[in-house]
Amino acid sequence: MIIFDLICADGQHRFEGWFGSSNDYAEQQARGLLDCPVCGSKNIAKAVMAPNLGRKGNQDPVTASPADDRPLPQTKKPVISKAAVPAEYQEMIGKLAKAQEKMLANSEWVGDKFADRARDIHYGDADEKPIHGTASQEEVADLAEEGIAALPLPLPILPPESKN
Repeated sequence: MIIFDLICADGQHRFEGWFGSSNDYAEQQARGLLDCPVCGSKNIAKAVMAPNLGRKGNQDPVTASPADDRPLPQTKKPVISKAAVPAEYQEMIGKLAKAQEKMLANSEWVGDKFADRARDIHYGDADEKPIHGTASQEEVADLAEEGIAALPLPLPILPPESKN
């Protein structure tokens, strides 16, 4: 999976598109299958986006000094009460949850062996199939250096062994 930031040239609406590959994006665009979720325009292009790369495994982690005014990483996640969330947003999250559920239904859970299994598939040591599991930021960065795509799931999940 690859995620592109897309932009509607007619209304300048910015949104994400998920594709199996760059070629999938190009094919869908050529066939006129892409449209703006806000205004329905078919005049869609890739938006300029900054790469989201983790640090290399041989680099020391960045530590903030007391004089540094950058915010420190949060250990708690921000939350909001459901009453404050507009109905359209709740509907969008529901659709995202259903899409993720559909993706996971066609994917094999590999747990904390994700990085190893992704490498096996990439290098032809295992059959190609969709997988999902857990990986550290360092493991994901190492996979990226090897040219192996790994994307975070948009919504949290429970491992199969944790479900009742």
